[in-house]
Amino acid sequence: MPSAQGAPAQPAPQQSEPAPPEAAPPKENPGLLNEIGKLLDHPSSMLPTLKSPKEAIDDLNTRAKDMTKDAADSLSRLAKSPGVKGRVTCPIAANGAPDCKAAADKLCQSKGFKEGKSLDVDTTRNCSAKALLSGRKPDESECRTDNYVTRAVCQ
Repeated sequence: MPSAQGAPAQPAPQQSEPAPPEAAPPKENPGLLNEIGKLLDHPSSMLPTLKSPKEAIDDLNTRAKDMTKDAADSLSRLAKSPGVKGRVTCPIAANGAPDCKAAADKLCQSKGFKEGKSLDVDTTRNCSAKALLSGRKPDESECRTDNYVTRAVCQ
Protein backbone atom coordinates (compact mmCIF):
# COMPACT_ATOMS: atom_id res chain seq x y z
CA MET A 1 0.00 0.00 0.00
CA PRO A 2 1.36 3.29 -0.82
CA SER A 3 1.98 5.64 1.93
CA ALA A 4 -0.42 8.40 2.54
CA GLN A 5 2.45 10.51 3.68
CA GLY A 6 4.03 10.67 0.25
CA ALA A 7 4.03 13.63 -1.94
CA PRO A 8 0.70 15.25 -2.12
CA ALA A 9 -1.10 14.45 -5.24
CA GLN A 10 -1.07 17.36 -7.60
CA PRO A 11 -4.42 18.26 -8.92
CA ALA A 12 -4.78 17.68 -12.58
CA PRO A 13 -4.38 20.92 -14.49
CA GLN A 14 -7.77 22.26 -15.29
CA GLN A 15 -8.38 23.26 -18.80
CA SER A 16 -10.09 26.58 -19.05
CA GLU A 17 -13.22 26.06 -20.97
CA PRO A 18 -14.06 28.74 -23.47
CA ALA A 19 -16.77 31.02 -22.22
CA PRO A 20 -20.08 30.22 -23.79
CA PRO A 21 -20.64 32.58 -26.71
CA GLU A 22 -22.86 35.45 -25.82
CA ALA A 23 -26.15 35.47 -27.55
CA ALA A 24 -25.26 37.36 -30.70
CA PRO A 25 -28.04 39.48 -32.13
CA PRO A 26 -29.65 37.80 -35.07
CA LYS A 27 -27.94 38.74 -38.30
CA GLU A 28 -30.03 41.20 -40.28
CA ASN A 29 -31.01 40.13 -43.71
CA PRO A 30 -31.45 43.30 -45.72
CA GLY A 31 -34.33 43.03 -48.04
CA LEU A 32 -37.94 43.86 -48.55
CA LEU A 33 -39.30 41.32 -46.07
CA ASN A 34 -36.85 42.45 -43.39
CA GLU A 35 -37.87 46.08 -43.85
CA ILE A 36 -41.56 45.18 -43.72
CA GLY A 37 -40.87 43.28 -40.49
CA LYS A 38 -39.15 46.33 -39.00
CA LEU A 39 -42.08 48.49 -40.01
CA LEU A 40 -44.54 46.12 -38.35
CA ASP A 41 -42.41 45.90 -35.17
CA HIS A 42 -41.83 49.64 -34.84
CA PRO A 43 -44.15 51.58 -37.13
CA SER A 44 -43.29 54.96 -35.67
CA SER A 45 -39.58 54.54 -36.46
CA MET A 46 -40.13 54.34 -40.20
CA LEU A 47 -42.98 56.76 -40.76
CA PRO A 48 -42.51 60.52 -40.66
CA THR A 49 -44.35 62.49 -38.05
CA LEU A 50 -47.24 64.41 -39.47
CA LYS A 51 -47.87 68.05 -38.70
CA SER A 52 -51.17 69.22 -37.42
CA PRO A 53 -53.26 71.24 -39.90
CA LYS A 54 -52.47 74.43 -37.98
CA GLU A 55 -48.72 73.74 -38.12
CA ALA A 56 -48.91 72.98 -41.84
CA ILE A 57 -50.80 76.23 -42.55
CA ASP A 58 -48.38 78.23 -40.40
CA ASP A 59 -45.46 76.70 -42.29
CA LEU A 60 -47.04 77.55 -45.67
CA ASN A 61 -47.75 81.11 -44.52
CA THR A 62 -44.13 81.55 -43.43
CA ARG A 63 -42.89 80.26 -46.79
CA ALA A 64 -45.27 82.56 -48.67
CA LYS A 65 -44.10 85.57 -46.67
CA ASP A 66 -40.45 84.70 -47.39
CA MET A 67 -41.13 84.28 -51.10
CA THR A 68 -43.04 87.56 -51.25
CA LYS A 69 -40.19 89.36 -49.50
CA ASP A 70 -37.62 87.84 -51.89
CA ALA A 71 -39.70 88.84 -54.92
CA ALA A 72 -40.11 92.38 -53.60
CA ASP A 73 -36.35 92.64 -53.01
CA SER A 74 -35.65 91.46 -56.55
CA LEU A 75 -38.11 93.94 -58.04
CA SER A 76 -36.69 96.80 -56.01
CA ARG A 77 -33.17 95.95 -57.21
CA LEU A 78 -34.46 95.83 -60.77
CA ALA A 79 -36.22 99.18 -60.36
CA LYS A 80 -33.02 100.76 -59.03
CA SER A 81 -31.03 99.44 -61.99
CA PRO A 82 -30.80 101.97 -64.75
CA GLY A 83 -32.96 100.74 -67.60
CA VAL A 84 -32.71 102.31 -71.01
CA LYS A 85 -34.87 102.28 -74.11
CA GLY A 86 -33.69 102.32 -77.67
CA ARG A 87 -33.49 100.10 -80.73
CA VAL A 88 -30.30 98.24 -81.60
CA THR A 89 -30.10 95.39 -84.10
CA CYS A 90 -28.90 92.06 -82.73
CA PRO A 91 -25.98 90.95 -84.90
CA ILE A 92 -25.91 87.40 -86.25
CA ALA A 93 -23.47 85.21 -84.30
CA ALA A 94 -21.22 82.54 -85.84
CA ASN A 95 -23.83 79.85 -85.13
CA GLY A 96 -26.52 81.80 -87.04
CA ALA A 97 -28.50 82.89 -83.98
CA PRO A 98 -29.03 86.54 -83.06
CA ASP A 99 -26.55 87.87 -80.46
CA CYS A 100 -28.81 90.13 -78.42
CA LYS A 101 -26.29 90.37 -75.55
CA ALA A 102 -24.00 92.34 -77.86
CA ALA A 103 -26.93 94.56 -78.86
CA ALA A 104 -27.85 95.17 -75.20
CA ASP A 105 -24.24 96.09 -74.45
CA LYS A 106 -24.20 98.48 -77.42
CA LEU A 107 -27.49 100.09 -76.30
CA CYS A 108 -26.19 100.61 -72.76
CA GLN A 109 -22.84 101.90 -73.99
CA SER A 110 -24.66 104.49 -76.13
CA LYS A 111 -26.22 105.77 -72.88
CA GLY A 112 -22.87 105.88 -71.00
CA PHE A 113 -22.92 102.50 -69.25
CA LYS A 114 -20.49 99.61 -69.48
CA GLU A 115 -22.76 96.65 -70.31
CA GLY A 116 -26.35 95.50 -70.22
CA LYS A 117 -28.87 92.71 -70.37
CA SER A 118 -31.82 92.78 -72.70
CA LEU A 119 -35.31 93.10 -71.23
CA ASP A 120 -37.34 93.45 -74.40
CA VAL A 121 -36.58 92.15 -77.88
CA ASP A 122 -38.54 92.97 -81.01
CA THR A 123 -38.51 90.77 -84.11
CA THR A 124 -39.45 91.89 -87.59
CA ARG A 125 -39.59 90.21 -90.98
CA ASN A 126 -38.10 92.34 -93.73
CA CYS A 127 -38.74 91.55 -97.35
CA SER A 128 -37.43 93.29 -100.45
CA ALA A 129 -39.66 95.91 -102.06
CA LYS A 130 -39.63 93.94 -105.31
CA ALA A 131 -41.06 90.88 -103.50
CA LEU A 132 -43.73 92.93 -101.73
CA LEU A 133 -44.83 94.79 -104.88
CA SER A 134 -45.03 91.65 -107.02
CA GLY A 135 -48.48 90.85 -105.60
CA ARG A 136 -47.53 87.33 -104.56
CA LYS A 137 -46.48 85.94 -101.20
CA PRO A 138 -42.75 86.61 -100.78
CA ASP A 139 -40.42 83.62 -100.89
CA GLU A 140 -38.30 82.91 -97.78
CA SER A 141 -35.14 83.70 -99.76
CA GLU A 142 -36.48 87.23 -100.41
CA CYS A 143 -37.01 87.99 -96.70
CA ARG A 144 -34.92 88.07 -93.55
CA THR A 145 -35.76 88.19 -89.86
CA ASP A 146 -34.20 90.99 -87.82
CA ASN A 147 -34.08 91.09 -84.02
CA TYR A 148 -33.75 94.30 -82.03
CA VAL A 149 -33.12 95.01 -78.35
CA THR A 150 -35.61 97.75 -77.40
CA ARG A 151 -35.05 97.87 -73.64
CA ALA A 152 -32.10 96.85 -71.48
CA VAL A 153 -30.92 96.97 -67.87
CA CYS A 154 -27.51 98.57 -67.70
CA GLN A 155 -24.60 98.42 -65.28
